[in-house]
Amino acid sequence: MARKCVSCGNHGSMTRFRNEAFTISHHGMTSRVEGLSGWRCSNCGEVEFNAESAKLYADAGDALVLRARARQSMDIRRIRRKLGLSQVAAARLTGGGHNAFSRYERGDAMPMPAIINLFRLLDKHPELLKDLAEPKSGRDKKQARSSARHPRVVA
Repeated sequence: MARKCVSCGNHGSMTRFRNEAFTISHHGMTSRVEGLSGWRCSNCGEVEFNAESAKLYADAGDALVLRARARQSMDIRRIRRKLGLSQVAAARLTGGGHNAFSRYERGDAMPMPAIINLFRLLDKHPELLKDLAEPKSGRDKKQARSSARHPRVVA
């Protein structure tokens, strides 16, 4: 019986393939999965794996995500330490809870992309950290609050 492609709806365009290799990519990392079988649409290229191959492919994808998460956790820790920030100070800087960076560095939680991008930027330009730090003196804090309420407009 001819198989119908679930992607393009074409009848009879699914052809069997056996023992092929596929490459999975995630966050700049790749993994090659060998020995996969299933069906491929000759019309649109859609692939359907058989049950065993689908499990192999999914397991390889999950392992790749975990590797990327571990690498990201190590990068966050390395950059935070390079900047001389405690986990609490880093969380304060990014607006997170006091345990946020502990969870990021253990891989228990994924930081928002904005946090990752900020830390990558600070890794390349650590001198920008001083521009993000909270004002230290009472006068500076008062001035910062006043500036936030009444921004200066330059014509």
